[in-house]
Amino acid sequence: MRIKVNKLVFFGLIFCGLVIAFSSFYVLPSRFFNDSHTYVNDPHGIMGVQGGYPVTILFYNITGLKHLSFPLIGVIQFLFATLILVRIGIPNRFHELTVKNIIVFLGILILAIFMAMPTKEFITFFFTSLIVFLFRSRRFKLNKSIFICIVLFVLFANRFREYYYLIIITSLFLLALNYIRFKSKTTINIVFGLLFAISLSLSYGVVKGEFLSHTTREKINAWRTAMGQTENNSAIVSPIETDTWYGESFGIVYGFFTVNLPFNAIVKFLFSPQIVAFSIWQLFLFVIIFKRYGDCLNLGKRDNYELWLFYFLISYFIIQGVFEPDLGSAIRHKAGIFPLIYYLMYYEEFRKKIS
Repeated sequence: MRIKVNKLVFFGLIFCGLVIAFSSFYVLPSRFFNDSHTYVNDPHGIMGVQGGYPVTILFYNITGLKHLSFPLIGVIQFLFATLILVRIGIPNRFHELTVKNIIVFLGILILAIFMAMPTKEFITFFFTSLIVFLFRSRRFKLNKSIFICIVLFVLFANRFREYYYLIIITSLFLLALNYIRFKSKTTINIVFGLLFAISLSLSYGVVKGEFLSHTTREKINAWRTAMGQTENNSAIVSPIETDTWYGESFGIVYGFFTVNLPFNAIVKFLFSPQIVAFSIWQLFLFVIIFKRYGDCLNLGKRDNYELWLFYFLISYFIIQGVFEPDLGSAIRHKAGIFPLIYYLMYYEEFRKKIS
């Protein structure tokens, strides 16, 4: 029985990923595993059922993964992740050297790096997969699927990652925005999405006395300080202090461009090849997703299940401008939502297979 070339390339990448997942512990600097040691050792006794760190610690306790070596954890996690990608599907032209395919190839290898250790992204990966399968299956009508998705998001945000509240709210805003006729909907979506994120932050500041970036980006940095994690050479720091409404507004826009269109990072970290490589990958990823979002918008809203997934992904990119503390975290979080990225990169083909 002959193996198709696209599957041969896919499983070849999986093999390379397994090698990376197994060997990362021996190659990567120790700072990459600071959080991982917290997840398996729980030095501060915070294990529980609410909050990113407590829930992740509980997960590795319940599954017993905490008792395995990091290389073995990496292999197991990456294998589970790739099984989900196989279940989503392997594109027929996956073997061709197109820009889109190369970005996905690199994405799979990046996934291997960030699955090579105990991580919150492993849990997020499964949640994102659940959302993809919910819409891909067409089991429910679109409105019902959206309702189920919102419920899942609220539960996930409440117990694990609070900023997902912002993502679902922004997704609903984009959904409403696209009932208005614009000539360039994709650009308008990004511009108004950013303005919406700014308005959310400023409104939060009026009510709580501090802006959203203080409760996300600065909260993350406070955690790192408490855990003794001070190494960070790619921090996202706005040139303007974010303690005023205009400073916060600029900071969100600055964060969005730094995370998604990181031209400044490529120049700033010119002599840090790993940061430049990740930044170039992110740049091409965003441009391709932006183009594909526009194509999906042109298909209309009727029974367009993929459009809702694009709302989530675009909203995620926008909200990253609020909460991401550094470029490394921005790339690591992409590993958690990779099932969504993978599906939307080839959504036309997957849609035809469903038909």
